[in-house]
Amino acid sequence: MKVIYPTNAIETQGIKIFLAGTIDMGNSIDWQQKVIDDFQDFKTAKEIIILNPRRKDWDSSWTQTIENEQFNGQVNWELDALEKSDFIIMFLDKNSKSPISMLELGLFADSKKILVCCEEGFWRKGNIDIVCKRKEIPAFKTLEDLITALKSKINSNEI
Repeated sequence: MKVIYPTNAIETQGIKIFLAGTIDMGNSIDWQQKVIDDFQDFKTAKEIIILNPRRKDWDSSWTQTIENEQFNGQVNWELDALEKSDFIIMFLDKNSKSPISMLELGLFADSKKILVCCEEGFWRKGNIDIVCKRKEIPAFKTLEDLITALKSKINSNEI
């Protein structure tokens, strides 16, 4: 298994999993690390490549404009990673707003490669549930259930 962070090159070989969802400028729980830990010993024919947008050197003082080189690079890396991924897993923490994650859900709702866990209590859970049902996106009550389902998909060669 390999983990790739922004703005490193995205490899084309292997099974690419993008970790979409709550980050809250680095202030939310690091659920991405749990996914990485859960895949550490996962065996499959192809290498697992985790595309993790949670940047270790994120600077919240960066101006969020197209002109800001660091911010622009981050957003474009994420969009490239979403497009190149085989799977997108999205975790929406009940204590967050996650507006960018909701944008990403809208962008990739028709991709047939997204799985969602939206915690009970998330401020727009109803909207997320309706989109998932309408677009036939697998939705899970817990991150653990989502990870189990993803491993099962990978093992059954659903890629």
